[in-house]
Order: sequence, then C-alpha cells, then structure tokens
Amino acid sequence: MSIINSKLPNFKVQAYHKDEFKTVTEKDLKGKWSVLFFYPADFTFVCPTELGDMADKYAELQKLNVEIYSVSTDTHFVHKAWHDTSDTIKKIQFPMLADPTGHLTRALGVHIEEEGMAYRGTFLVDPEGHIKIAEIHDNGIGRNAEELVRKIQAAQFVASHKGEVCPAKWRPGDDTLKPGLNLVGKI
Repeated sequence: MSIINSKLPNFKVQAYHKDEFKTVTEKDLKGKWSVLFFYPADFTFVCPTELGDMADKYAELQKLNVEIYSVSTDTHFVHKAWHDTSDTIKKIQFPMLADPTGHLTRALGVHIEEEGMAYRGTFLVDPEGHIKIAEIHDNGIGRNAEELVRKIQAAQFVASHKGEVCPAKWRPGDDTLKPGLNLVGKI
C-alpha cells in the first residue's frame, strides 16, 4: 500500500529546538504543513550541507506556513552538541527530532536496520496529517531545498484549487491543467 495520502503515524520523540529540549508528537504537526526531513546521522558529511540548505530556506518556508522537522536516529543530546560545535548547524531554527529507538524511521520506511540509521527521506504532511510527498534517497545523494519549496508550493496549490493539477516544473503564477476529456492527447 502506498504511503501517499495515508495518515502520519503516531509518534512521540524528544527534540532539540532553540536551546531547549522538548517533546514532539504527531499532534504538533496538525494545522500546518510539515516536512519530516530524515538524514543518517549528526557529525557526518552530506547531512550538514542539506540541513544548512534547509536552514537557508527556512524563512521562506515559514511564510508558506510550513514547519520543518529534521530527524535522525541520534539523541537530542547529540543534536545539541552538533548545534553547539558546527557553524552550519548553528543556523538551524527548526526542531531537530531524535529517534534513537528507530520508531519513526521504521514507521516511514527509511530505517536501515543493519546500521541503525535513516536513509535520506523527505515527507510533506498536510495540515490534516496526510502524507502528500514521500521521497527516499540513498545516503550518498544530497537533496535540494529549493526544489522541495517548489513541490510544497505545488502541493499547497493543488490542495486549495480542486480540479487543477500542476505540470512538470510548475512555479507559482504558471499555468495549471484541468484534467478532462478535452485534454486527452492534447498535451
């Protein structure tokens, strides 16, 4: 069964956010668009480039009513230590979720059992708690926050414009499509 349009599973994890430890559950994601941004581990190589890229887009995402939650199987203590020692990670203003038990990584299908770490998984969750985007990358392949922003904008457009869909490379202001018999064979 596809994870798309399924409900986000129940979870309860610790997080490091704005110099504090706090508990985050699936209920905290309700009412806004959310991105769960899984990565293998703190103090690694590709991960800080991705998290730094996401931090650079955070203000833009906040304007879109989107909260980012980075997630690894490290503890919230390790997230704090990484935040305190890395100039790139110091830029992060979003919650850094800790999943040392692997509950959340397993629930979303990104857990690597033999390593106890996560694949690079990106999940967009709508305000009602439904997963609208699910992407999983091998750990050697970094992601692009700018492309994620575009996909979020498309998902938000489709959610608020029933009967319209966004074609490839769509950006806000571009033409959309209204699927129907009159389009068959015309594109």
